[in-house]
Amino acid sequence: MHRIAIGCLCLILSNTLFADEVTVPVGQQGDLSKYRPASGMSTEVVKEQFGAPESINDAIGEPPITIWKYKGYSVYFEYNLVIHTVLHKADAKT
Repeated sequence: MHRIAIGCLCLILSNTLFADEVTVPVGQQGDLSKYRPASGMSTEVVKEQFGAPESINDAIGEPPITIWKYKGYSVYFEYNLVIHTVLHKADAKT
């Protein structure tokens, strides 16, 4: 029984000690120099600074999440505050 417990412990520890490392070449990370909406910005500030979005997906879920799509990125809002800005895949290669 003692050997089984030690074997299980070694197996658990080995999984945590040998994690995969993912690297993304700098050229594929997108243009980080471009200014994009930041977390915490309101819809009004985003509209003032970045203009009207190309499209708006209706709010879904609870809390309501709305997606504004711009050329090259999408902005995710919870209620009226930015929670994430995500580059579109095509732009991530530029």
